[in-house]
Amino acid sequence: MADLDDAKAALHNYLREAREGLIWKLDGLSEREARLPRTETGTNLLGILKHCLNVEAGYFGPTFGREFPTPGELVPTEAFEQDPQADWYAREDETKDGLIDLYRRVAAFADETIERLPLGAPGLVPWWRPENQAVTLHRVIIHVTCDLARHAGHADILREQHDAAVGLGRENSNIPDGYDWPAYVTRLTKLADHFGEG
Repeated sequence: MADLDDAKAALHNYLREAREGLIWKLDGLSEREARLPRTETGTNLLGILKHCLNVEAGYFGPTFGREFPTPGELVPTEAFEQDPQADWYAREDETKDGLIDLYRRVAAFADETIERLPLGAPGLVPWWRPENQAVTLHRVIIHVTCDLARHAGHADILREQHDAAVGLGRENSNIPDGYDWPAYVTRLTKLADHFGEG
């Protein structure tokens, strides 16, 4: 358990929780189910994970002068010139388990950066506008955690739409046990209908 009174430990803990939440949303899904587009813009659960692992590799790597040991496994910058969505889907030669394994290795790499450096350690985000490139580890942890948390929320909704699997995490769903969800939805629908068509 992280010492949540220590700022760095607390920030690192929330980053880890967001990361694990993303990985958990792929539990039990087939390759097709993990890849299937579930929104009008093609958002899919495995694509969210792939995007987030590339985000972590970039922000906790080159930003602080480090390179992931096997950079060929990541989406190269030049890939975005051909396809701006290159990190949002798994290619045919990639697998769900393979990308989860890659994410766990990227996570260990990111954790190493966080553990080695003080919160005030300076970094440079090369893909940001020149006037905004200078950052600290503190800012990057917050930035990446917010990004991952946003995408974990996307994953929550996509997974619920797929098979009604809901919850914060494996050990703590943060959802009331035995709740009558159909009755709840009916009640909320009636409340919404009270206001008529928008």
